[in-house]
Amino acid sequence: MKKLEISEFATLVKKIKEEVHKDVVGQEEVIDNVIIAILAGGNVLLEGVPGVGKTRLVRSLSQTLSLPFSRIQFTPDLMPSDLIGMNIIEKDEQGKLNTRFQKGPIFANLILADEINRATPKTQSALLEVMQEHSVTVSNQTYKIDEPFFVMATENPIEQDGTYPLPEAQMDRFMFKLVMEFPSNEELENIVNMTQVTMDEVATKIIDGPTILAMRALAKDVPVLPEIVTYAMKLVSSSHPELKDTSEVAKKYIRYGASPRAGQALITTAKIRALIEGRFNVSYEDIDALCYPILRHRIKINYNAINEHLSCDEVISLLIQENKKGH
Repeated sequence: MKKLEISEFATLVKKIKEEVHKDVVGQEEVIDNVIIAILAGGNVLLEGVPGVGKTRLVRSLSQTLSLPFSRIQFTPDLMPSDLIGMNIIEKDEQGKLNTRFQKGPIFANLILADEINRATPKTQSALLEVMQEHSVTVSNQTYKIDEPFFVMATENPIEQDGTYPLPEAQMDRFMFKLVMEFPSNEELENIVNMTQVTMDEVATKIIDGPTILAMRALAKDVPVLPEIVTYAMKLVSSSHPELKDTSEVAKKYIRYGASPRAGQALITTAKIRALIEGRFNVSYEDIDALCYPILRHRIKINYNAINEHLSCDEVISLLIQENKKGH
């Protein structure tokens, strides 16, 4: 595997962003965080109203990263076998019947699970199992999926008729939940002008699968000071209202806290963010910035927060502020 330098890491990410911006207008924070999640080996849940560019972003990334790409449209009649594949019976030249595994669309490196909440829980769980294990088991036979492997799932926050919302345990499988906001007037004009020229993505290849794995290996070596690890873990545990020494914010505004996966994701992604900014050490700022995409789908706010018109992100801000005072 090719060895990478820190400066080369930051340069490659900058080039990836430049290419993606040829196809996607605005959405700076979302693009930054999607790249961080991919380099960290995590899956992403993209939420946004129709037409904000969720599918276009993922297609553009697949071209930039030079990865085999599968788009799966989730519908209520989609079955697990439509996703992972199935055993089929076929005749050989001698007329003998043989069983062969026909791979499904999940056997790619980058998967776009479009409108994941439209599929039944049975199909959702089949996808989430693959996300966790990076393998498929059919008739006691296990088939590994080539690395790197990522799932980008999209959901529409408005239309809830005929949908099956993901349970908390399944939401926890996503490293990040990112929200694609409606574009500003200026961005809207740029989107219209861009799509008048061509509807196709024009981003070109910057890196490939082996380079992604090399970048991930470099990130693992980034040191994290013990006090920063303590700060990150305290943020996660202080989101639990039931714990003895928890935060006042959690007691007042949070119904359920984040899982241990949130702590793992904070440290893993903070290392990537540090390298992107040209640093070989994790800072408190990295932890604070990544708290939002990591915690927003893992904590559940209560009626007090809803009555005070506080969003999940605003509760996370209060949580960070309280932890900074006590640190």
